[in-house]
Amino acid sequence: MRNMRCGTMMAFSLLTLLVAVSSSIYPQEPTIWVEPQVAAGGYYTVGLKADGTVLATGDNEYGQCNVSGWSGIIQVAAGAYHLVGLKADGTVVAVGNNANGQCNVSGWSKIIQLSAGLYHTVGLKADGTAVAVGSNAYGQCNVSDWSGIRQVAAGSLHTIGLKADGTAVSRGWDDLGQCDVSGWSRIIQVAGGASHTVGLRADGTVVAVGFNSWGQCNVAAWSGIIQVSAGYFHTVGLKADGTVVAVGEPCSGQLNVDTWTGVVQITAGYGHTVGLRTDGTVLAAGKNASGECLVESWTDLILISAGGYHTVGLKEDGTVLAVGDNTYRQCIVYYYSDIVQVAAGGYHTFVLKVDGTVDQPGSDYWWWSGISQIAAGYEFNVGLKADGKVLAAGHNQYGQCNVSGWSEIIQVAAGIYHTVGLKADGTVVAVGSNTYGQCNVSGWSGIIRIAAGGYHTIGVRSDGTVVAVGRNSDGQCNVLDWSGIIQVAGGAFHTVGVRSDGTVVAVGRNGDGQCNVSGWSGIIQVAAGYFHTIGLRFDGTVMAVGHNGYGQCNLMGWCLLRLITVLVDIKPGSDPNSINLGSNGSVPVAILSTSVFDATTVDPLTVTLAGAAVRVKGKGNGSFVEDVNNDGLMDIVVHVDTQAFELCRTDTYAELKGMTFDGAKIAGMDMVRIVRE
Repeated sequence: MRNMRCGTMMAFSLLTLLVAVSSSIYPQEPTIWVEPQVAAGGYYTVGLKADGTVLATGDNEYGQCNVSGWSGIIQVAAGAYHLVGLKADGTVVAVGNNANGQCNVSGWSKIIQLSAGLYHTVGLKADGTAVAVGSNAYGQCNVSDWSGIRQVAAGSLHTIGLKADGTAVSRGWDDLGQCDVSGWSRIIQVAGGASHTVGLRADGTVVAVGFNSWGQCNVAAWSGIIQVSAGYFHTVGLKADGTVVAVGEPCSGQLNVDTWTGVVQITAGYGHTVGLRTDGTVLAAGKNASGECLVESWTDLILISAGGYHTVGLKEDGTVLAVGDNTYRQCIVYYYSDIVQVAAGGYHTFVLKVDGTVDQPGSDYWWWSGISQIAAGYEFNVGLKADGKVLAAGHNQYGQCNVSGWSEIIQVAAGIYHTVGLKADGTVVAVGSNTYGQCNVSGWSGIIRIAAGGYHTIGVRSDGTVVAVGRNSDGQCNVLDWSGIIQVAGGAFHTVGVRSDGTVVAVGRNGDGQCNVSGWSGIIQVAAGYFHTIGLRFDGTVMAVGHNGYGQCNLMGWCLLRLITVLVDIKPGSDPNSINLGSNGSVPVAILSTSVFDATTVDPLTVTLAGAAVRVKGKGNGSFVEDVNNDGLMDIVVHVDTQAFELCRTDTYAELKGMTFDGAKIAGMDMVRIVRE
């Protein structure tokens, strides 16, 4: 991409356009080139490729995404329900809603820039004049007398023109002051929203006029801006350092751009925001009911969680991402940092910080501390403390928060109205609604993992078999024939399990396709929302099936960090794995191979177990290779110094970390029993 600080400014409205001006502030002639570009329409998104072809995704009710045959395009402008494209020869093509004649552009020529509003289209000609077609109910198309124009922008029902001397003119609906631009000067770009207008000054500051009920005109403090874009009720600014700022209506998450970096172009739709990055990938935030945000390229995720109708991802750097239903601000997570676990509840997101405290957008959990794991139910949260005790807060109409007497807990899970706890001895406790028997777990033993569905509870035994109790109206508890399971997740009416070979099984309600996981492979973690299922693969990619009405399954663009979860066997052949912290010896640890992971690719010198490094003698690397579990696959065995362990008497798990020879991070854990300090 060209250096936008060295003289390029791209102007956009609720549409987005791509006109670059030369390095002088008020150039004599616009310069157009074919570069990748993104444009956000009402509920759809458009991408212009370097070869002049066009892509589109999202709402296509009026055919506004029917661009497969377009070629030779050098700029696109997306209106509410119509799309226009500028060809290299100065002619224009259009698709979509034409009820007001906004697509009647076939006779246009010598056009150098386009903009599209709600029901009208504006074109800038090479001689500095302007043309417009479509609805003219408010005079927004009365631009025939304009001259000396260097850029045009179309709001919903008004049109703005940027003149070569840095002043601006406007026509159209002005009931809210959106056309009050006569006093502006030294403007280098303009953008029009539904009922507000934004101008970028040459010094990088921004001005705005018009409707401001959502704060979309609160841009006076902005500086260092190189491009602006106006959505329906929000405004977005691109800074010279590639970061993005936004103000206005937050309801669909369209302002969640604080973490964006490396961005070279922005565009704002009705309820979503899109950014083009230097590497050609695309970011998107906000409303996704029509799939208008199916363009994202997220990176570095290490953990996923599925809520009622939203999906949350945890990045390795401790920041958090979210997509899907944002009615209750459950996807507003952009400001989080130093997060070590995320939990998605029915309509909220709960996070655990590295310091053992917790947080939920819009709530205060200041009194919680020393938390090591969290779970989120329908309208309540659960926290496991490092000492094995449990806290819970929120709605308690069924007693789901009555956990104050629990002790020696090593994992917690939350359903819609019940809470489940796994004890260190492999037994299980549960409180809350028991209408369907979902709390009848007192007879369970040998359990190593638990999960809570809507009205059912699932447990994984040490031998890989699964038990389930509770509501079984859709067969969600029919898991007795499962084997080789290492993790489970429960949705509202379905259950999902990950096998040790990385394949996935599912039972229960499948009306939205949430159980269509038979083709998945290489999966290391699954999560289940009410009616959707997501799976994290060993290579960092994400799979998703099921209900997508809020965009909660729009994860195909996620490119995740290479963090590989490995199977660990401390003291192979020993059960329990007793560790004497007073010993001067070492403890053998096996990293096991699977059908999707070769343990012999691990660099032994990078391995630590509970903070203790591998013991190395002589010129070796402290490891040897053998088939530890007799499955025909070669495993790696290392020894770690006992006295170097960072463990205490109450610890029941030890975590292994390391890297492969090609740089992929690995992590895994196994149970331990401390016999002495």
